[in-house]
Amino acid sequence: MHGFFKLILFLVFFAAAAVRAAPSAQELDWFDRDDDQIFKSINEGKLVFLTKPPKEIVHHHHNTLIILPETLQTGWGKLAQCHEHLDTFPSAQIVYNADRVRNIEITVKKNIELAWVQGSTIQLKNVGKNARLCMTAESHVLTRLDDGTYLIRSGPFMRKFLDGYFPMRVSMVIKLPPGLEFVSISPPEQPGFHVMRRPNGIDFDTWFEGRLRTEIRLQSKPVHSP
Repeated sequence: MHGFFKLILFLVFFAAAAVRAAPSAQELDWFDRDDDQIFKSINEGKLVFLTKPPKEIVHHHHNTLIILPETLQTGWGKLAQCHEHLDTFPSAQIVYNADRVRNIEITVKKNIELAWVQGSTIQLKNVGKNARLCMTAESHVLTRLDDGTYLIRSGPFMRKFLDGYFPMRVSMVIKLPPGLEFVSISPPEQPGFHVMRRPNGIDFDTWFEGRLRTEIRLQSKPVHSP
């Protein structure tokens, strides 16, 4: 029965408009857990922020996004991304939106036999315990709205098993150029969804189950007359 278990990890990265999630099927080694333990941990899809980390170490998806001055005109910024504590599986792929992510490069590979870029995907083979994968890319992250503000959309982030969802952690660091400032974030800050505002950016860090989408609104800083 264990051979039929599959985990699907959905990651849509920094879409400037709604895009389809492109999943990767990851065959997990469940032999160290019994079926009752698996099904007790499944969330059925509702977004739930966790005020305490799960007892088990789970997938951590960390992003650093750099908004450059030219990003305000082009929409393209720099992305550095790491996946920590990937689940063990013989083969998988991380799929990016080909219209929104380009120039993908793998920078770190740990406890993964093979990892390579193929088109708009990163292909993985024989992922072991405590695996880590990092990459850099250019990402079309910024959309200018009619009112002159800017929007960064990301997600949905989810770690899906059959019709349920497992816990995961997502961290985001966004670095802004001098002429841009933070306005708001959705979902709003709340227990389990921590938002840190800085003079030159905004960060968030969250543990959750279900499907997470975020929207961060930015605006140009007012110009003060001398």
